[in-house]
Amino acid sequence: MENNNALVISPDAIQKKPHDSLLVPRKFFASVTSEKEKPFDFFRTLFEGMIAGGTAGVVVETALYPIDTIKTRLQAAQGGGKIILQGLYSGLAGNLAGVLPASAIFVGVYEPTKQKLLKIFPENLNAFAHLTAGAIGGAASSLVRVPTEVVKQRMQTGQFASAPSAVRLIVANEGFKGLYAGYGSFLLRDIPFDAIQFCIYEQLRIGYKIVARRDLYDPENALIGAFAGALTGAMTTPLDVIKTRLMVQGSTNQYKGIFDCIQTIVKEEGPSALLKGIGPRVLWIGIGGSIFFGVLERTKLILSQRDAKKKDH
Repeated sequence: MENNNALVISPDAIQKKPHDSLLVPRKFFASVTSEKEKPFDFFRTLFEGMIAGGTAGVVVETALYPIDTIKTRLQAAQGGGKIILQGLYSGLAGNLAGVLPASAIFVGVYEPTKQKLLKIFPENLNAFAHLTAGAIGGAASSLVRVPTEVVKQRMQTGQFASAPSAVRLIVANEGFKGLYAGYGSFLLRDIPFDAIQFCIYEQLRIGYKIVARRDLYDPENALIGAFAGALTGAMTTPLDVIKTRLMVQGSTNQYKGIFDCIQTIVKEEGPSALLKGIGPRVLWIGIGGSIFFGVLERTKLILSQRDAKKKDH
């Protein structure tokens, strides 16, 4: 993105008339919905981020849950285990109860953190602001996302019939820590995933806006989100396989930890097993990224326009 920054400080841009200089963004990182400088309102940004993130998360999860179920079953199957294609929506209701607050927390933390960091980092390092904000948002939301993921994946693999019974039996058999099974592997997967995905998305939007010299349309946001999601999903598939195995093992304790899990999988099933489910994962996250970022930007725009109307009145 250094070439993009060069556009801002180029002599030609400096010599342009004031009204022409509006065509050259002063700061590429002002906002994902607007390039205009606005006073930073932490609580408004937090609130709107939580609404937009929660809405986008629920829409994606509901639409793509069957693909996620197939991916989980592929990753959990050992050796030549058969994949059952029944009950692909198993655990959806309970999962939505966790996805809504988790997505809200993530975006609610990501947006104000990003805007604060962008004021600290120099413009040529704005990608690090996006990476850091994504990592912080992922870490904050993991407190809700991990128990949700544990219950969801146990239900997807047929271990439990309902979310309440899953929570009750997991706590009874494994203790409260059972709800955080695979927490380390989850962070190992999701912090890089969140950081990389949002960084790629933000940087591509910045570059696109520079070329188009306008705000992006919904299909364009969706297309960029799909690319960012699919690429990041493919890159983090081995981490996802490890996370799935540790979360679904239950009290059997087949794997003693992350490194033991990796060694066991490679030894017993070969290195290719670390890429199990890559097809459904890339498809799921690619389509999911398209829907998530499309809904996210549209919701943020609606909220921003609503605030503008209130101020006008």
